[in-house]
Amino acid sequence: AQRNTCSTKGLTRSLSITSAESAFEKAQGERVTLPCTFVLSEEDVGTLDIEWVLIPADIQKKEETIILYSGDRIYNHYYPALTGRLQFTSSDPKSGDGSVDILNLKSTDTGTYQCKVKKAPGVESQKIQLNVLVKPASTKCSIEGSQEIGKDIILKCASQEGTPLLYYDWRRVVTGTQGLPATSVLNKNTGELLLKNASKDYSGTYNCVASNRVGTDECSVELNVTPPINTAGVIAGAILGTLLGLALLAFLVFCCCKKHREKKYEKEVHHEIREDVLPPKSRSSTARSYIGSNRSSLGSMSPSNMEGYSKTPYSQVPSEDFERASGQNQTIASSKVAAPNLSRMGAVPVMIPAQSKDGSIV
Repeated sequence: AQRNTCSTKGLTRSLSITSAESAFEKAQGERVTLPCTFVLSEEDVGTLDIEWVLIPADIQKKEETIILYSGDRIYNHYYPALTGRLQFTSSDPKSGDGSVDILNLKSTDTGTYQCKVKKAPGVESQKIQLNVLVKPASTKCSIEGSQEIGKDIILKCASQEGTPLLYYDWRRVVTGTQGLPATSVLNKNTGELLLKNASKDYSGTYNCVASNRVGTDECSVELNVTPPINTAGVIAGAILGTLLGLALLAFLVFCCCKKHREKKYEKEVHHEIREDVLPPKSRSSTARSYIGSNRSSLGSMSPSNMEGYSKTPYSQVPSEDFERASGQNQTIASSKVAAPNLSRMGAVPVMIPAQSKDGSIV
């Protein structure tokens, strides 16, 4: 009995952690205090060390120290992800409060934390589970389906942010009541509200609330149920508009082609006229060519062909009467201007040889 009593006293007087909470659930952006209060015994005479570590979910990885109190000094540079957001709650941890505060929580702070208190020969530790949740946010409402009388309409609600599980609830905001239509079917997990065989009375403002364990968010949508649209009239109008558009397009193409052909014809006619017109010849050049041809003929005379020339006497060069005959349509004034002056042109008069009776050349 004495042994048991001594043993009990020894256990009572040893270092022990008194805080009991082991799990916390917080929303992102909030603040949490992880408790670690302890009691020392007279037998604990060594240096006091208070160490907080983060235990990874993967058991193959090593635990990481996030903050340490040792020798009356605080060391908090071990874990960059918590730099500036982690601190001891008490300004004097050796007084028996080794709790820590984590500020501006993030979803990545979720994990298992362990507090270790050492004062030789006493050693004690305690694990705390922290779960950081994200509130629903950026919730959007929408309508799927035609908002016509007699049709089935689906109202959709979804949050872009938020830690599962998310739940959705729809309600209609109407004066004096917030109830949903009798034919509606709500799926709280997907956020879809089905309105069967919609009627004009279904019109109004619908509000959706998304929620999880740490918060809520909401959105709204306006539903306006109208009579069915005249589909036949819409189709006829669309066909008529298409035909008019095609006719206008064909007319424009025809005008362009016609204009192109007219320009092409004008160019061809103009080109043919330029090719048919020949430059006019001057009478002076005609007379010169005539005199030159006669010179060459006279210069080539020989006794053998003198007889032919004697029969056709050349006593003078072409006169103005010759020029007038060749021109036909020229006026008398222009023929006189164009008649060549042999003396001015430097031509030498040619003596035509004559044949005597006895056949000798004179």
